[in-house]
Amino acid sequence: MKKKIMLLGSGELGKEFVIACQRKGQYVVACDSYQGAPAMQVADECRVFSMLDGDALMKAVEEVKPDIIVPEIEAIRTERLYDCEKQGIQVVPSAKAVNYTMNRKAIRELAHTELGLKTANYKYASTYEELLEATKIIGFPCIIKPLMSSSGHGQSKVDTPEELPQAWECACGGARGDLREVIVEQFIPFDFEITLLTVTQKNGPTLFCQPIGHVQKGGDYRESFQPMAMTAEQLAEAQQMAAKVTEALTGAGIWGVEFFVSNKEGVIFSELSPRPHDTGMVTLAGTQNLSEFELHCRAVLGLPIPEITQERQGTSAVILSEVESENPQYEGMEEVCAATQTYLRIFGKPVAHVGRRMGVVVCWDNLDADQNQLREKCKQLASGVKVK
Repeated sequence: MKKKIMLLGSGELGKEFVIACQRKGQYVVACDSYQGAPAMQVADECRVFSMLDGDALMKAVEEVKPDIIVPEIEAIRTERLYDCEKQGIQVVPSAKAVNYTMNRKAIRELAHTELGLKTANYKYASTYEELLEATKIIGFPCIIKPLMSSSGHGQSKVDTPEELPQAWECACGGARGDLREVIVEQFIPFDFEITLLTVTQKNGPTLFCQPIGHVQKGGDYRESFQPMAMTAEQLAEAQQMAAKVTEALTGAGIWGVEFFVSNKEGVIFSELSPRPHDTGMVTLAGTQNLSEFELHCRAVLGLPIPEITQERQGTSAVILSEVESENPQYEGMEEVCAATQTYLRIFGKPVAHVGRRMGVVVCWDNLDADQNQLREKCKQLASGVKVK
């Protein structure tokens, strides 16, 4: 059952997904707005065009004639995917899921208003004046985000009214697409936050990976670790909410469902991505019997997933560029490769920008090992890899 898969977005997560698909004998066409993106380096074909151009997107679909479309980024005219679905093309997980989750307003209204999930208090603002009014209601500190963005772009924690002008400009500048609107969220003093990788299947039950703890800076992931210790009650609450929201959005695939966990307030729904999650790169350390990319591939193709088992614990830490470079080179790889129970992944991005994620280090150990020590080892190794 060889399928032609059209991948919309060809970053590091897409690259691992392409490899997983090719190991199942599939044909993948990787698409992005620039040439030489990571997934393009391993795909069967590639296309370069702006996926925010709806006509260009549909033209590419007409040329490729895919059986399956897998969106991997936010910067897509997602409403055009409904037309693809009507043509009989499988959209992953579904056109509804992609449209809802690419817009924080849509997913928040679904989760909070329709499904009754516990979320932070929030308001929307499409002008600076509306932002001022929203913060009067939500209070300080608060979080301000664009309605459409990824990897923490445009997100700010605001402690005082004096910081609002900068936060507004940051949100507008970091937005994906042409939607100039922000969400103002109550700041939750959580004890920790998790990603609960959730797998929905065409012909099988919804499955859950062990929770992944993560640390973010500016809304972007810096390190992750699995499994994250939490009570059975907290885990059951998170799984119940994840199952509820993914069922409402429909479709098969892996979802990165994010939660804040407070020992006082309980489990609070944060965000959801209908695709492999960056914090889930920790599964490249062999923490599970199947990585998040292999799970996504099987779910997309309708192949059975009998179980997900935790094999060992793992940690990940990102490699960030401190320089601008059109031909990035790397120093410090020898030290990482000399470390035991460690993998180094350089993504192969053709251009480096300050703060851009260029690679990841993953480490693993037995389930009874000291996770804090493993995290420190991973972070130290990652910090030693420099982009030149």
